[in-house]
Amino acid sequence: QVQFVESGGGLVPPGGSLNLSCAPSGSSLHYYAMAWYRQGPVKERELVAGITAAGRTKYADSVKGRFTISRDNDKGTVYLQMNSLKPEDTAVYYCNPANSNSDYKSLLNFWGPGTQVTVSS
Repeated sequence: QVQFVESGGGLVPPGGSLNLSCAPSGSSLHYYAMAWYRQGPVKERELVAGITAAGRTKYADSVKGRFTISRDNDKGTVYLQMNSLKPEDTAVYYCNPANSNSDYKSLLNFWGPGTQVTVSS
């Protein structure tokens, strides 16, 4: 019954930065791997970054060197620091528990509200 609520999105110019947060509602979660996903207009949802309970990370090639995923296991919160944002980063960003052994596929069949990131002048 754990649910995750994303926040921190907004409208930023190219080259700007945002820090997204993924906070659990209900019971805390600090054991599972977690992942950030995004879905832009007329595009399929894709993995952005994943992190295991031990802190091992994986990034999509398109965001390597620009985004950093981290977690606070005591709080159960996962973060995504986004730097040097590009227009193609525009999307709704979601987080969910993930299977780190299966390309960070979501372990849940449903998604939270997400947070909108828009990179535009």
